[in-house]
Amino acid sequence: MISAVSSISSMLERSGSVSGVQSAHATGITGAAAGVAGAPGAAGAGATSFTDMMAQVAGNAVDTIKAGEAASIQGIQGKASVQQVVEAVMSAEQTLQTAIAIRDKVVAAYQEIARMAI
Repeated sequence: MISAVSSISSMLERSGSVSGVQSAHATGITGAAAGVAGAPGAAGAGATSFTDMMAQVAGNAVDTIKAGEAASIQGIQGKASVQQVVEAVMSAEQTLQTAIAIRDKVVAAYQEIARMAI
């Protein structure tokens, strides 16, 4: 699970050309990602670049997934209650679904741009 989110993070680090993008599309993604991964809200969009915001979302996603895995291990060892394990795993699952949805939107946007006539 972590490798899927890490690949998004590494893709963002390689793409320095997107750092100046400030548009309604970026605000829309910020609002969608803020509820799940703890990204900054639309009010801070003027001070934060799109790349920085997406890197922060990816970092938070990795942290959430690691916390879910750690809680699972603690549950197996008898150090965490079943409720704590379930909450952490459900949070990790929701974060992973959000990361996959963002990845799918990025791929769809890339494909649309690739199909444009030059």
